[in-house]
Amino acid sequence: VSVLVLDGVFDTGLTTVVDTLTLANELSQTVHEGEAFDVNLVSVRRRVRTALGLSVPSLRLDEIEWPETLVVPALGAKTPQSLAEALGRADVRDAIEVLREAQDNGVRLAAACTGTYLLAATGLPDGKLATTTWWLAADFRTRFPEVNLDESKMVVDEGQHVTAGAALAHVDLALWI
Repeated sequence: VSVLVLDGVFDTGLTTVVDTLTLANELSQTVHEGEAFDVNLVSVRRRVRTALGLSVPSLRLDEIEWPETLVVPALGAKTPQSLAEALGRADVRDAIEVLREAQDNGVRLAAACTGTYLLAATGLPDGKLATTTWWLAADFRTRFPEVNLDESKMVVDEGQHVTAGAALAHVDLALWI
């Protein structure tokens, strides 16, 4: 499992996904000696900072093999205007292209909260069911009318695409994984 880290990533979303998968690894070894997840942080740039300004060590996506699952946590952008600005950034546009390439290579894509905007921007979930954070549902529908949005669901599994709702749905997404 690789977790995509972009500048301005929502700190809680990032750490929740990583903490939940790490805990699952620890418990699987203790409880039933299950196979652990190989979890790493990946990015499209050499240097990444969270929304709160923390530096995040990560591997460049072009330097690793494709993971089985690529998780896109929320961006720190929380309003339609700030999301529009974020979606226009060069690193975010590059990440959207990487998501398309990952899909072409059989990678399952998972996104939570505003991370679902990046997934939707690829066009890959067009005609399929998805969810996102409830407070941005109207904006999401306007921006991505081809996606069948159901913001009442916490997690939507569409096979190669899995989406999760609001900010704390990162936990639900990580538990789904």
